[in-house]
Amino acid sequence: MEKIKELLKKYKFIILYGIFGVLTTIINIAVYGIFYSVLGFSNVFSNVIAWVLSVLFAFITNKLWVFESKNFSFKIFMKELGSFTVCRLATGGLDLGIMFVGVDLLKGPAMILKVASNIIVIILNYVMSKLFVFKKN
Repeated sequence: MEKIKELLKKYKFIILYGIFGVLTTIINIAVYGIFYSVLGFSNVFSNVIAWVLSVLFAFITNKLWVFESKNFSFKIFMKELGSFTVCRLATGGLDLGIMFVGVDLLKGPAMILKVASNIIVIILNYVMSKLFVFKKN
């Protein structure tokens, strides 16, 4: 039991990042489904709203629980939110690029490439959040 506690403590940030990542994905899919299928909004609009809300959820959960950034001054909060959003836009663009080149240009297997792309994006999001967004002074 002591060994399990040690492992949980050692990998706390990664475990929390994974849990909140799954919840962020669920929010993204649910919001998209509600706006597109239930409310009848366009695909692009529904996807944008889903992305914005899921990124906000990810930012708040990452700030509070994953990286434990407890500074809520307006200046720090806006700096973190801005850099978090820029990082997510960058990895979103990377994902789009990987999928375009891999599937559309090279005719590779879409689902395998999507999984590989997501693994890369998840790792980069964590590293960028740790090093640039919620860095400890």
